[in-house]
Amino acid sequence: MKRLIPAVALLLACTGMLTPQTREITLIAPGGIRAAIELLIPGFERASGYTVKPTFGSGLGTKKQIAAGDAFDVPVLQPPYPEVLASGNVVASSAKPLAGVAVGVAVRKGAPKPDISTADAVKKMLLAAKSVAYPDPAGGAAAGVSFDATLRKLGIAEQMEPKLKRAMGGAGAMAMAAKGEAEIGLTFVSEMEDPGIDIVGPLPADISTPTNLVGFISSHSKDPKGAQALLDYLSAPAAAATYRKLGMQPAH
Repeated sequence: MKRLIPAVALLLACTGMLTPQTREITLIAPGGIRAAIELLIPGFERASGYTVKPTFGSGLGTKKQIAAGDAFDVPVLQPPYPEVLASGNVVASSAKPLAGVAVGVAVRKGAPKPDISTADAVKKMLLAAKSVAYPDPAGGAAAGVSFDATLRKLGIAEQMEPKLKRAMGGAGAMAMAAKGEAEIGLTFVSEMEDPGIDIVGPLPADISTPTNLVGFISSHSKDPKGAQALLDYLSAPAAAATYRKLGMQPAH
């Protein structure tokens, strides 16, 4: 009998009946929601028993990957995404709005904070600045695409071109501002984590529409129930405090 017990235990372990197998959910999302998701993942993992493997990239890059059929259980996208819906690679009815995030302004720590309370004030600030860093829209950075639209709306895109410094993502733009390589730094407020900056605040909504982020379940998810559980967690009212902490506006 004593010899039988270890043998049975070994059999149970091998079949996953004694020690639960690790269950993994994969997620892909733009950088604008990265900080929030990284804060929320540990709570979901403790509550669910799943582990989450996240991948983060640019807004445009994320759309392209999902439209091309890359396998992720939970894609987080920013509208519009007609190409993704047309691809059939997400369950359209599973869409859950998570949060919105605005493009904001930052300066080097200790530097004077400019007035950005109105469109005219922002225009004056930008024209007076010697240099402005922001995420490179050519790489698909949503904050960069948004800021380009703001410059066009203000009618100063051509005037600003010699002053613009396009960085690798929001972190790159904030690093340039922190080091004094750019007088003004812009990116999503949720990406303003560099200790060498002071956050001035978000751009006025009439010249910079906040970017919304929406989660889906992939049509190819290997664990749709787990994907749904993660999506429910990220969109639950309890997640709102995390989004607000990072300067985001919860959808619920």
